[in-house]
Amino acid sequence: MDQSIINRLWSRILLEELARLGVTEVCVAPGSRSTPLTLEADANPKLNLHTHFDERGLGYLALGLAKASQQPVVIIVTSGTAVANLLPAIAESHLTGEKLVVLTADRPAELIGCGANQAIEQRGIFSQHVTRAVDLPSPSVAIPPGWLLTTVDQAVFSQQLEGGAIHFNCPFPEPLYGDKEPSSDCDYFAGIQAWLKGYRPYSTQDIPPQVMTATIDPDVLQRKGLVIIGSLDLASSYRAEQFAQQLGWPVLCDPQSGVGSDWAYYDVWLQHPLLAQKLSECEVVIQFGSRLVSKRLNHWLKQQVQGGCQYIYISPSKNRDNQFHLPQQQIIADICQWTDNMNRHLLPGAGAGWADHLLSVVRMIPPVIRQVAEQSDNLSETEIAATLAETVPHADLFIGNSLIVRLADMFGRHQNRAVFSNRGASGIDGVIATATGVQRHRKKPLILLMGDTSFLYDLNSMALLNQSDVPFVIVVINNDGGVIFDLLPVPAEKKTALYQMPHGYQFRHAAELFGWDYQQPQNLNGYTRCIENHLNAGKGGLLVEVITPPEQVAEHIRQIVHHVKTL
Repeated sequence: MDQSIINRLWSRILLEELARLGVTEVCVAPGSRSTPLTLEADANPKLNLHTHFDERGLGYLALGLAKASQQPVVIIVTSGTAVANLLPAIAESHLTGEKLVVLTADRPAELIGCGANQAIEQRGIFSQHVTRAVDLPSPSVAIPPGWLLTTVDQAVFSQQLEGGAIHFNCPFPEPLYGDKEPSSDCDYFAGIQAWLKGYRPYSTQDIPPQVMTATIDPDVLQRKGLVIIGSLDLASSYRAEQFAQQLGWPVLCDPQSGVGSDWAYYDVWLQHPLLAQKLSECEVVIQFGSRLVSKRLNHWLKQQVQGGCQYIYISPSKNRDNQFHLPQQQIIADICQWTDNMNRHLLPGAGAGWADHLLSVVRMIPPVIRQVAEQSDNLSETEIAATLAETVPHADLFIGNSLIVRLADMFGRHQNRAVFSNRGASGIDGVIATATGVQRHRKKPLILLMGDTSFLYDLNSMALLNQSDVPFVIVVINNDGGVIFDLLPVPAEKKTALYQMPHGYQFRHAAELFGWDYQQPQNLNGYTRCIENHLNAGKGGLLVEVITPPEQVAEHIRQIVHHVKTL
């Protein structure tokens, strides 16, 4: 059999089995060595193809699709550095659990380490960042197709148990192109004709349904407690919030949860000595979901648990989320199922309302934020973070990393909208591409809030959004570099040159390059109006650039904290 034909047949088997195992979305970058995979993905009617010329952005696009759908997404790239460019997105998925199936074309073994073009050592390239790595042999009629099918099935089963990415390295010998279309009606496929004519996976490994047995001692729920809601899907966040409300406990909602409570602005009011002291009377903390943004809340939790407070962590993930290695009871469960089971029998306990008198001070914080923000003549980052809840609440929200997510945590009040982020490795790369993947699955208007350095890092992913007929808004806070370093104890004499790295750019022409609308509002009314008008218009991309002085936000934070401490 011609090598180009057997390359295609192996790729057909691989992609058809992945489709039967739940894959519908395939992200493809251009390349010659990956031709067998690309052509077979395109020919399979079960699969939807997404393309991008940049492999790093392609990886993040797949990450966003997987994040929103909670289903595995395939990535196909050619050999060489194309493969290495996927590492950032794979590292993120390893930490946050999104399921990626990475199919990398490779040179055959005889072309590695001998000076052949575009040939690097790809085996094990993703190291511990993948759940399983499978180094396939070059396609050969000497290897039965049943082996390939069971190999795929076993790797996907590992992913079902553990999440994260799996990597199939696929070395394809030449020729890669042929005049004939490969037929599945051939001798090589004789032993798998029943599979070809069916619709089920070749082999399956069944996971028994989890029995909901892990509960909390009722006596614990009678004490002074507090609920923290971390990074969760919106449905799970609702249930966790209802759980806290039924107990009458304070509930602190991370911006990634998508929900809010009367206990907002905790990153600010935990700096009030009397409020922090009173909250420290808490005897039990129940945390739903992981990856809390607030360093201050994390350190309060550390001090509290080390002082004897009971700490219960509930998440569907088996991963350890315990950065300070505190004594902790971890309950691995579907949060909606677990809270529904608990809430049926839950009544307010003796600790209900134990901290409610603190709310009178908490309610004084929004006027303080507004007062400080309105001192500025220009639209400020503080105003944008403080008005997140009111800015087109029907749109999804994606929050970039570095300073902007911390401002959303400090000054934002969130109200029941789907919120997404990349808070695993918390990198500033791939933000636009990930948000694009989220929107492609959800097909809803989306606002992406990000910094200027992040925008420069992923600028070419704006090309991905030209394929969307759903409105998309990127809000870029342009403070001319890494202003977050104003909040960190970096060497003052080196801060500008080695940390902030001011660039001096503005982005009107970037919008023009990619055919986007562009606005540079000067005040809050202009800001909210241009976003609302664009999202109501129905489709296309809008770049909103907010120019702010580099030192402004750090001064705002200092002023707000000073005022709050005197309340």
